[in-house]
Amino acid sequence: MAWSAASVAAVVLLWQAVSTWFVDPMFLPTPVAVLQGAWQLLLDGTLLSSIAVSMMRILSGWILGSAIAIPIGLAVGVSRTARALIDPFIHFFRFVPAIALVTLFIVWFGVGEVSKIILIAYATAFIVTVNTASGVSGISQDKLDAARCLGAKPLQVFRRVTIPASLPSIYVGMRLALASSFLVIAAAEMLAADSGLGYIIWTARLYFQVDWMFAAIIVLGLLGFITDRLWRWAGRSLFQRFLRGVTGY
Repeated sequence: MAWSAASVAAVVLLWQAVSTWFVDPMFLPTPVAVLQGAWQLLLDGTLLSSIAVSMMRILSGWILGSAIAIPIGLAVGVSRTARALIDPFIHFFRFVPAIALVTLFIVWFGVGEVSKIILIAYATAFIVTVNTASGVSGISQDKLDAARCLGAKPLQVFRRVTIPASLPSIYVGMRLALASSFLVIAAAEMLAADSGLGYIIWTARLYFQVDWMFAAIIVLGLLGFITDRLWRWAGRSLFQRFLRGVTGY
C-alpha cells in the first residue's frame, strides 16, 4: 500500500509540474484546479446525482448481460450442437462494438434508460459468454469421467462438476465485462443522455470547462477501481471455495 500511495503521489506531482511549467493550464488543468471543479459540481449536487445515475445504468446492464450470458456459455461449453448453432452469432456480434450500436439502440428503445442498459448488457454478454464457454470446455475429461464412474447422472455431473469447475472463468469474465460496462456508459451518455458522468464530460466542452472533464474522468476511474475491488472482495470472501488462485490479482 505504501508503494502504491507513493507512485500515485509521484504521478500527481508530475502532473502538477507539467501543467504549471510546460503546458497551458487551459488545456491541462492542475490537480488543484480539478479538485476545485469537482467541488463545484459536488456543491450543486450534479456530481452525486451523476454518479448515482451512471452506476445504476452500469450495474443494471452488467447484471442483465451476465444473467443472459452465463446460461448461453454453459450450453455452448457442454453441448456441441448448441455450439454449432450459436457459435457463429457469438463470434460475429462480439466484434461489433457496442458504441457502433448507440444510435440504433436509441431508435429501437428510445432515449431513456432502457437503451443504455441494453447497450451495456450487449457489451457485457459476449465477454462473459466466451469466458464461460472456455471454462466449461477446459474442464478435465478425467474429472467428468470420475463423476460418471461414481454413478453420477448427466444432470448431476453438470450441477456438481461442470458449474463449480467453470466458476473461475465466469468470475473472470464478469470482472472483465465490468470494465467494458464503464467504457460503454461513458460513450452512451455523451451521445444520448441528459445526466450521468459521460454527460458532464460532453457538456463541459460547451463552456470549455476542462477541469469538469477531468473531474468526471477521474471519478469514473475511481468508481471502476472501487467496483473492481468490491468484486475481488466478493470473490475472496463469498466464493473462496471455488476461486482459489483466481482472486490473487
